[in-house]
Amino acid sequence: MRLFDLTLQLKGFAIDKAKHVLSEIQDIKIAEFEAYVLNQRQSILEYHLAHNSFYKSKGKDIDLDDWYSVPIMTKKDLQQPLSNVLSDGFHKKNIYIDKTSGASGDPFYFAKDKFCHALTWAQIIDRFSWYNIDFNTSKQARFYGIPLDKKGYYKERLKDLLANRFRFSVFDLSDDAFEKCLKKFEKTSFEYINGYTSPIVQFAKFLKQKNIVLKDVCPSLNVCVVTSEMLFDSDKILMQEQFGVPIVNEYGASELDLIAFENLQGEWQVNSETLFVEVLDENNKPLPYGEEGRLVITSLYNKASPFIRYDIGDMGVLSKNSSVQKPILEKLIGRTNDIAVLPSGKKAAGLTFYYITKSIIEDGGNVKEFTIEQLKPHLFQVNYVASEALSESQKETINRAMIKYLEDGVTIIYERFEKLNRSNSGKLKQFTSYVNQ
Repeated sequence: MRLFDLTLQLKGFAIDKAKHVLSEIQDIKIAEFEAYVLNQRQSILEYHLAHNSFYKSKGKDIDLDDWYSVPIMTKKDLQQPLSNVLSDGFHKKNIYIDKTSGASGDPFYFAKDKFCHALTWAQIIDRFSWYNIDFNTSKQARFYGIPLDKKGYYKERLKDLLANRFRFSVFDLSDDAFEKCLKKFEKTSFEYINGYTSPIVQFAKFLKQKNIVLKDVCPSLNVCVVTSEMLFDSDKILMQEQFGVPIVNEYGASELDLIAFENLQGEWQVNSETLFVEVLDENNKPLPYGEEGRLVITSLYNKASPFIRYDIGDMGVLSKNSSVQKPILEKLIGRTNDIAVLPSGKKAAGLTFYYITKSIIEDGGNVKEFTIEQLKPHLFQVNYVASEALSESQKETINRAMIKYLEDGVTIIYERFEKLNRSNSGKLKQFTSYVNQ
């Protein structure tokens, strides 16, 4: 029974048509694919200039023959009443509406026309099928947040039931909670795990303590797909060892689409079918493959509201082995606002020294998870969850490493917690700077 597809159809998302259109796009020959992208890019630009008064006001100086005259959009551009940014003919009853998580500090409501959202699902279904996952039949173990209000809670539980998945709370990562998770895996024929990286890593650490490989207790398990948070190599190795299945890295944005998905060759393959991804420098100039810059993305099919040259707020690198039809995301560096500005004016990527600290702080196996906050230009706080406090020698090792990668005069303080604060959606932000940049 195609219950998942049927649920989408009943909501007005033409999934069968979307699957057919996606298949046609994927059948375009390599030599013709660039023409497809350029044509679709031009088509969506002209559509919004003709039918969207908000975008028309932003695009007064656009030269239709010069893509680089198209302005860069940011989240702040779209942080206004949704009705202000809808195209002609679209209203609440014929669009898909959702809200970004606000992990970047810039939450907002957004809209997609229903066919565009159906294409998003077709894209997701296609990528998961690479690992023999069928959303209509494959049972999902879901590690996501869930609304705590009664109405929102039961709405998500109903959606989980219809989508053939069971949701584990990411707000309780205690050993007792993971014991219950393990019992559920023992009794349920889960085929795949999907969810936020950090709670799944914590579950893998729990299994390691108990010397358990998850596939031994749940033989039906085939793959684990992590999303929404950075996946570090050491964590990926840990999960592979403790789950006994491939670990697949997904990168997406709710307001856009699935952006990149790890293919069977271990490459982070960018969605070129429904998105156009650019890497730009600080002056909005395009960078060649292999160079690091801001990720700016155009949604090629969203007619309800314009996501054209939209700065998602992330930094990344497209591999030199990329092509128009098959771009490869070589590296996702982190968010553009995850930058530490030091007293000397030096800048450092927050996730860089998060990673340095991680390699030290987890050596003893005592620390379960941690975050870093920049409180002042010289002052950093490490918040951590551990069965016992860090020793003075551990702190000193971290201090030396942080100073080495930052600069002299940096002070690090430590706070131990029972659990760390997560966003309302359940995501854990590894680095946050409270210093004005």
